[in-house]
Amino acid sequence: MAETPPASLFTPPFEVVRPRTQLFPAVFNSPHSGRVYPAEFLAVSRLDAHALRRSEDCYVDELFADVASLGCPLLKAHFPRAYLDVNREAYELDPTMFDEPLPGYVNISSIRVAGGLGTIPRIVSDSEEIYRAPLRFPEAKARIQSLYMPYHRCLEALVARTARIFGHALLIDCHSMPSSASGAMMGDLLPRPDFVLGDRYGSTCSPVVTDFVEELLTKRGYSVTRNKPYAGGYITQNYGRPVSGIHALQVEINRALYMDEETLAHHGGYYRLAEDVLQVMRQLVTQLPALLRPNRIAAE
Repeated sequence: MAETPPASLFTPPFEVVRPRTQLFPAVFNSPHSGRVYPAEFLAVSRLDAHALRRSEDCYVDELFADVASLGCPLLKAHFPRAYLDVNREAYELDPTMFDEPLPGYVNISSIRVAGGLGTIPRIVSDSEEIYRAPLRFPEAKARIQSLYMPYHRCLEALVARTARIFGHALLIDCHSMPSSASGAMMGDLLPRPDFVLGDRYGSTCSPVVTDFVEELLTKRGYSVTRNKPYAGGYITQNYGRPVSGIHALQVEINRALYMDEETLAHHGGYYRLAEDVLQVMRQLVTQLPALLRPNRIAAE
């Protein structure tokens, strides 16, 4: 597997669904919905493709696909999260996965690494080990350099261009979550809400925007919580800089709303949810110029 350049396993590794003209200061990102599982990856995994997909944010890119029709770009990965997770620092790696010492610049002590969910995950979300044997660090480095780095360069360019055109930008980081605590890293066993909005406790996105999204969802009958159990990952934390006019909001959707979590197939709820997501995002992006006015934010 190390002899095959990682980027060549995916054609293309990621893509931007672009509107003909960008009309609103919003960028959408689906980093965990990739579902291409190359034979080379499966050959070194203890798990089959179906088991590996339990880490995948199944169909999230499809749920948000129509944002391009609203005039907003959508970046989506084709490589799976189990292979490489771009919602981490570039080098968050578990040293127990490797057959050699890791360089000093690698972060081996984050809570995500401790949970087995680093940049190269050790486990899928239900805690099953992915690999048959230890990896070599050059393999991990090749994935990071050929997939992670280009993905983030693309995302950075989309956000920077949006901020340059409109004077501000909102990054919506799109995810899904298991319907129960089983196999998830969380501190309680309460039933999952329909949506979790993560803004790192108000540090990555104006509360004006988060409040507005919560209101739109609750008016459609959905239960919504904020920052628990998901406050926003690396992408939300790294890109959200409200003082610079760049906001980032993570949106987690309960998978039971739209899919069978055992078979991973759509069920009838998918179509209602997809329409609701489109309408909520339509209302959000059309109101962004007013929501992100400097005087409106300063007044909050």
